[in-house]
Amino acid sequence: MILVNDLRSGTAFFDNGQAWVVIKFEAIKMGRGSSTIKVKVRNLKTGAIIEKSFINAEKVEEANTTKRPLQFLYRQDETLFFMDPRTFEQLSLPLQLVDEQAKYLREGNTVIVVFLEENDQTIPLSIELPMKMEFTVAETDPGVKGDSAVNIYKSAKLDNGMSVKVPLFISGGDKVVIDTRTGEYTSRA
Repeated sequence: MILVNDLRSGTAFFDNGQAWVVIKFEAIKMGRGSSTIKVKVRNLKTGAIIEKSFINAEKVEEANTTKRPLQFLYRQDETLFFMDPRTFEQLSLPLQLVDEQAKYLREGNTVIVVFLEENDQTIPLSIELPMKMEFTVAETDPGVKGDSAVNIYKSAKLDNGMSVKVPLFISGGDKVVIDTRTGEYTSRA
């Protein structure tokens, strides 16, 4: 059994005989009462996404999961293709499983894929990206000299199509480090 306080994005659990994976976790504390845990979860059998609420100290049955490093190969329509670098076995995942993280995937990147072990089957649950990844600035407005005591940002488009806010000194062709949890600029590479 696992406390609902320990549920995090990507954690798999069983509730009422159904297997679920957490997409989003939120703890809500109101006044003097106990906190409420709200999770956005995806049903592993049907793919349905719902929100569930739990009382602070409630427990759910933990699912047996394994993690494997896989190399991203390519995307075709709504399917992502990965390869195990040790066995060269290829695996396809539906795009909806990866959701917002797909924008960070580039050919050759290695990510951790989390699998649910159930009834002699391995079902892919989610992927874990590195916390920080390097991208190239494809285009941005030219920077202007200004007050260096204040952090001023401008928009930049990265080589993966994402738009982020970067400091004025960043120009096209520069390599920047992006935090994959927030999608924000962290530093120049």
